[in-house]
Amino acid sequence: MTPGRTLVLLRHGRTAYNHAKRVQGQLDVELDEVGRTQAEAVAPAVAALDPALLWSSDLARARETAAYVEKATGLATTHDERLREIHLGERQDLTHEQYAARAPEEFARFRRGDYDAALGGEPTAAVRARMVAVLGDLLAALGPGETGVAVSHGAAVRVAVGAVLGWPDDLFHTLRGLDNCGWVELREDPDAGCLRLAAYNRVVAPEGTPGFRFVEASG
Repeated sequence: MTPGRTLVLLRHGRTAYNHAKRVQGQLDVELDEVGRTQAEAVAPAVAALDPALLWSSDLARARETAAYVEKATGLATTHDERLREIHLGERQDLTHEQYAARAPEEFARFRRGDYDAALGGEPTAAVRARMVAVLGDLLAALGPGETGVAVSHGAAVRVAVGAVLGWPDDLFHTLRGLDNCGWVELREDPDAGCLRLAAYNRVVAPEGTPGFRFVEASG
């Protein structure tokens, strides 16, 4: 039997925008100190998955996160703009509080995962198409049994997971948002000819000691 391939979709570390609950979208925001600590901690865990390829969004927060994984794995990063976060139009740079005050009904839809609600934003269908395309290219570049890592963004990954698993268009809303430096594992079933969800929102979390442990985030 031909061994299946694996895709690992890793969200970037925390930024000041994440911490302040400010809509980030495609604004090019760097990691904050916590985000760099998260990226440094997750890199060995990703390296332990023995990836053969490392791809990343070209936005700064993803590039910085990928750089830690690059150091831990010895892989060179391929940057691809198709892995960018959803562009959230006129709502980018607003805090959640400001967004809720300006357009409460729209904000409620946005918080439920209806990203098409964001005024002037990128259509979810377009995000689905570009994410499916880039992940298809990454999968095709892997040999039998190999693993590829894609460093991307929370909303884009939620959309992508539902799309590559063949879910109805809006079923990704049932997924919780990924934590910063949380990751998804999608494993190929060669017999069925499809990808299967093996893990969602796996994280490396501090345990109150200098080391780190694997936890499955709840909620």
